[in-house]
Amino acid sequence: MAIDKFPVEASHIMMFARSVADGNQIYHDEEYAKGTEVGSIIAPPTFAQASAQFDPDYFLRPKLGEDWFGSGKEPTGVKRESSGGGGGGGGLHAEQHFEYHRHLKPGDVLTGTNKPGKTWEKEGKRSGKLVFSETVTEYRDQNGELVITATGVGVRTERPVDQ
Repeated sequence: MAIDKFPVEASHIMMFARSVADGNQIYHDEEYAKGTEVGSIIAPPTFAQASAQFDPDYFLRPKLGEDWFGSGKEPTGVKRESSGGGGGGGGLHAEQHFEYHRHLKPGDVLTGTNKPGKTWEKEGKRSGKLVFSETVTEYRDQNGELVITATGVGVRTERPVDQ
């Protein structure tokens, strides 16, 4: 995903930490954080993923006035169309890696830029060919400094796997 602006705010950090049940005080208590080696509130390790909420075109975000498939099998009654032509296989998010070049702190304003990563194939036992592909997102701060490199790995299957 590419974002124009992702403001990192203390309340956002706190709510993200709460949403992943991480009670570390460094994510919300300014007085505690001042006494740490870092010296300030910082964001949890996977916080950069919250940037998706600042991307108006993020494919998993519901769009006003449009049916939404969601994350369940058929939560809204919308049925997915077959991919057609590709054997009717499916895709999924396989891995996510975050390389932090420095801690994210309240007041940072990030931009994200996507770059293609590696692609490789492997033969699956039940699904046929598996095609893996990386997407690399570079997050830079308001000064243009590289702060995080996030690498996501997706995999598409040649055909659906029967249950």
